[in-house]
Amino acid sequence: MRGQRHDDPDDAHARDAALLRAVADGDPAAMAALYDRHAGWLHVRLTRRCADPETVREVLQDTFVTVWRSAGAHRGEEAGGWLWTIAARRLVDARRAQERAARLRTAPMDDAADGGRPEGFAPSAEDRVLAGLEYGDVGTALDRISPELSEVLRATVVDGLTTRETARLLGIPEGTVKSRAVRARAELRAALAHVNPSPLGGPA
Repeated sequence: MRGQRHDDPDDAHARDAALLRAVADGDPAAMAALYDRHAGWLHVRLTRRCADPETVREVLQDTFVTVWRSAGAHRGEEAGGWLWTIAARRLVDARRAQERAARLRTAPMDDAADGGRPEGFAPSAEDRVLAGLEYGDVGTALDRISPELSEVLRATVVDGLTTRETARLLGIPEGTVKSRAVRARAELRAALAHVNPSPLGGPA
């Protein structure tokens, strides 16, 4: 991680792209190098969103297992955004799995729909667009809006949490999540008036 933060951005991007190509070809040394470059900051960001260290450890492991299996799906976008999209979705999957297990303990016949994704999940085009909320011009605009609004947008859009999950994560009522999400999108559109257009620039 430290190497990535201090590399020239273009060099870091080229190096990550080369590592991902090598991982796609089954090179374990490239996988180890990619892990060394990104596991640290991924762990920090996951910890900010989940207080259970065991869940964080499992999500981080699942993230890199997915990278190993799906590196060929990388299409040259910024590696950090691509990795975080996988990690955030894995965290959502882990939370939903825990909730399903809890429901089954109290209601074995509960057949609620599975909100998870298959083990070999690779980010879709939509997922990669959403990752733009963390990287690039949209990420810059997001940093300019009120912190209490940006954290709601990150949780609901980037991390893919439901209103209820976001309320539980942030410790605020569901109604507050909804109202902040509306305000966040309005502020983000205003901030984006000074940068490149984004998929959130249209109607909410």
